Amino acid sequence: MNGVDRIAAVFAATRAEGRAALMPYLTLGYPSPEMTIPLARAVVEAGADILELGIPFSDPLADGPTIQRATYRALQQGMTVARCLEMAAALRREGVGAPFVLMSYCNPIMAYGEEAFCRACQEVGVDGLIVPDLPPEEGEALEALCRARGLALVYLLAPTSTAKRIRRVAERTRGFLYLVSVTGTTGAREHLPPDLADFIRRVRAATEKPLAVGFGISRPEQARAVGALADGVIVGSALIQAVEAQGVSGAAAFVADLRRVLNGGATHPSARFARR
Repeated sequence: MNGVDRIAAVFAATRAEGRAALMPYLTLGYPSPEMTIPLARAVVEAGADILELGIPFSDPLADGPTIQRATYRALQQGMTVARCLEMAAALRREGVGAPFVLMSYCNPIMAYGEEAFCRACQEVGVDGLIVPDLPPEEGEALEALCRARGLALVYLLAPTSTAKRIRRVAERTRGFLYLVSVTGTTGAREHLPPDLADFIRRVRAATEKPLAVGFGISRPEQARAVGALADGVIVGSALIQAVEAQGVSGAAAFVADLRRVLNGGATHPSARFARR
């Protein structure tokens, strides 16, 4: 089973359970390289279905202040692409079985070497890639390398995407489609966009591939609302804030709350971490 198959298996399982997949984002190397592995393990044990693992980069143009802080701190502590791949391998050695999707901008991948990077991803157990600044028009080379290694290359769609653009991106993405809920950067927000449901419906009409929504989901109630419409719920900044507030235990409690509401349950008082 390759990375594309493992991701597909997760979405098939969550659909059979009647819920959306929970897909937390963590910055590799944050809050420290030593704490990344126990943090990732705790998040998976708390209920994450797929992990989005961010490779720190000095110019994270799609990220808001919270993830920028995490990225900067990780870079200060010596994180590199090679160390990120080593961490993914360590997580696999420790028995973490959830699919990993690495989030990286183009420059770190190109500096490492696209072919070498895809080969290393396959070798350490990474299942897919999200590259926010890579449009399909420029993605053919990386797509081919990912196909050869069984990796999912996930493309993003914005609320402003036209019907023609939606069809084109949907045809090219593998694993799932990443729907950006807002026309802006990542960051916890008080309210979901009013046009989000319409955006999801427009994309749903164009493809049967799983749809995962990210950017701006900050509270369990919002995760529940998005999970009723989409196949996956991606939460990043609010989770980083939980780490800032109470470390691994706070992050695990927050993820457990998210999983509880996606399972159809009530929230727990620990959901306060997402309201900072």
